[in-house]
Amino acid sequence: MPLFRYQAVDAAGEVQYGEMDAPSQAALIDRLRDQGLLPLAAEETRPGQISAGSALAALRRRRVSTKAVALFTQQLANLLGAGLPLDRALSVLIGVAEDEPVAKLLARIQDKVRGGASLADAMEAQHGVFSRLYLNMIRAGEAGGSLELVLERLSDFMERSQALKESVTSALVYPIILLCVAAVSVIVLLTWVVPQFEELFADAGKALPLSTQIVIAAGEALRGYWWAGAGAVFLLVVWFQRQLAHPDSRYRWDALFLRLPLFGELVAKVEMARFSRTLGTLLGNGVAMLAALAIVKETLTNQVMAQAVASLSENLKAGQGLAEPLMETGVFPRMAVHMIRVGEETGRLETMLVRVADTYDREVQATVKRLLALLEPVLILGLGVVIAGIIMSILVAIMGLNDLAV
Repeated sequence: MPLFRYQAVDAAGEVQYGEMDAPSQAALIDRLRDQGLLPLAAEETRPGQISAGSALAALRRRRVSTKAVALFTQQLANLLGAGLPLDRALSVLIGVAEDEPVAKLLARIQDKVRGGASLADAMEAQHGVFSRLYLNMIRAGEAGGSLELVLERLSDFMERSQALKESVTSALVYPIILLCVAAVSVIVLLTWVVPQFEELFADAGKALPLSTQIVIAAGEALRGYWWAGAGAVFLLVVWFQRQLAHPDSRYRWDALFLRLPLFGELVAKVEMARFSRTLGTLLGNGVAMLAALAIVKETLTNQVMAQAVASLSENLKAGQGLAEPLMETGVFPRMAVHMIRVGEETGRLETMLVRVADTYDREVQATVKRLLALLEPVLILGLGVVIAGIIMSILVAIMGLNDLAV
């Protein structure tokens, strides 16, 4: 049976640490609750494994990560749900924080709250840590007296958003490794293997095949002017970053990305999932539609879709619903828009938006798998063709030398 380390708060508000055997993390949490404890964190331990919290403490990261914000958001929701006042809950979180930057952040928030500021204002004073989405939901929760519920929804929102991001990132690991291997293989062949035959070809005094001349010239250029190639790549990266930093250029690039086969579909689905989940979460917590759309616009990375969201405000002010203006933009997936229309007609728009987000999270994973299914053989075949071409060009020249000797 797995062994779990846990942190929990007792009825007196004191933090307890311990280890316990349990079939699963959920079973451990239920057992702790049966004992009158409120679980804050639980992780399975393995022989020789360093706990995630200890690793974080050892790293002493200067910035507070999104994962850390999601963790203390869930913990704060649990403590408030157990009946602890906000100040006491913050004190408990400061005491259990193993990451020093998180502890300092919570201490600054607690100082502001003790000075009379609301939790939203105290968090807003920590510039760059909390997004507008986070702050507006906290502010709406405080105004409606449902801070605990809002914190739980925020934690779930952040967890799902992070899961979507990680699924896309992890799917790209293998193609990136494959590209790196391909680049290293070609460089080794051109800079070390091919030069071994150059002296042999020079001594023979025979004209080399065109393919062999091209390979040798490529190897010489790589050895003699590698710095120029590296500089060109660096300048290209800088130029592209500046292009994306300029609003007009960024808009044109984003429009191009949306038109690309398969990749454009993936971008649209990722943005649709982000749009739906953010808007549904905001509306579900009492944020007005116009204010929610202004926040949603800032969460989208594709500027074409972000500008389309910005244009919805005028339609809403004119009395139109959400689905029709979304359809008119022509950049959002039609199926998602139809689902939103059903949500409006049935009066369950917030629920339908969250369902759309869940649907497109799964669609993103399916699209990534299709892209990889196409990309991996293309990369492998391309690498094989390049390496085979280099080797064949050398073999053709060697066979020509043999014919000459005969």
